Amino acid sequence: MARHAEKPLEKTTSALSWIADEKIVLVAVAGAWLYFRFALRTPRARRCGNQMASDAVIAAALPHLVKRVVDRERPDRKVVGFIRHGIPRSGNRWDSFPSGHAVHVGALASALGRFLPPRWRLLLWPSAAALAATRLLLLAHYPTDVAAGLLLGAAIDRTIARLAGETPQQIVPAGRWR
Repeated sequence: MARHAEKPLEKTTSALSWIADEKIVLVAVAGAWLYFRFALRTPRARRCGNQMASDAVIAAALPHLVKRVVDRERPDRKVVGFIRHGIPRSGNRWDSFPSGHAVHVGALASALGRFLPPRWRLLLWPSAAALAATRLLLLAHYPTDVAAGLLLGAAIDRTIARLAGETPQQIVPAGRWR
């Protein structure tokens, strides 16, 4: 990827990657929570909003804790030399594992997968994986960092759902916000 990096690709990928940034996700989920809580006002919408809010808060904190334990050098520091060819310098040098962006995406995709109508679920995980993969194109993370982040995010969501008392039958929705 470092050999094919160019400024236009980096700018586009960086803009897409920004969507999954911790601060953006927290603000967007807070807005969604308010909408679900006060505009839709159905039990299903409230559950979805509460689930997404819980997921977002935990997905914001957990990668920071894991990164304190796991020191893995980012690929943009290890692979790229002095001439960067459009590759940006990402985050802290030793904070590669796991991808925080991917943790957010995995948690929210998992939560939305239970609440979206079935026709929208087909696009959910491919879109989430593509969004998380932007971190690979920017050489901010290795593939294992992104894969672990997506899995960790999904595990956060499933754990919160189980703690909230959802059974596997409740995880597959009827398709409407009832």
